[in-house]
Amino acid sequence: MNENILTALIAFLGTVCGSAAGIITSGRLTAHRLDRLERKVDLHNNAVERIAVLECRINTLDRTQ
Repeated sequence: MNENILTALIAFLGTVCGSAAGIITSGRLTAHRLDRLERKVDLHNNAVERIAVLECRINTLDRTQ
């Protein structure tokens, strides 16, 4: 096999492996960031729900006094 062709094939395989590794790493990072964002949104929603319950209780207490 010609030396130039072998060198080109090795370079091509390196490029393919590097690109695949980058895509996989990027996908994992995106999934991790989405997971963290979902947790933050859940905490926020929980706080909003608790505040709404507290406001209802305060309004009820204000009416009874």
